[in-house]
Amino acid sequence: MNRALPDVRLRVPTDEDAFAWHRIFADPEVMEFHGGKAAELSVYEELTARQRRHDAELGFCLWTLVDAKGEVLGFTGAQPWPREWGPKGEIEIGWRLGRAHWGKGYVTAATLTTLERVRAAGVSDVVAVVRQGNERSIAVTRRVGMELSEVFTHPATAEPAHCYRLAL
Repeated sequence: MNRALPDVRLRVPTDEDAFAWHRIFADPEVMEFHGGKAAELSVYEELTARQRRHDAELGFCLWTLVDAKGEVLGFTGAQPWPREWGPKGEIEIGWRLGRAHWGKGYVTAATLTTLERVRAAGVSDVVAVVRQGNERSIAVTRRVGMELSEVFTHPATAEPAHCYRLAL
């Protein structure tokens, strides 16, 4: 049975969001497929600043995901693929959500909004790179209509990283 998706809001990250992201991502469960632990605060400060630049220059970024009450839940959005391996030159969508909010439809709702925004910004297709075994994220790719297109070897772990693709 389908359930209604929650109301979500995506905003350009603020300086304060770096602190919220750092706190939310300090949970090892949240970071299981992202290195196992949160980065230093300075990494999130740089990341939020870079996302503000992306939004200003490209019309999209990794936005801060906020619920109807204004609580920061994590992020979702799009950015140019930032690594030397994988789908170079492509626009990647991604998400990361605080553990307390898993299983409630927030990421699916936010990803659908992300797809609308990047389409409006002129992006014709997107990818999502998901580590093998990350069944929650793989389920999100399926819910928004993405299909597995190729598999890369993650250089840090030597494990498969699945690349899902969607034409907008």
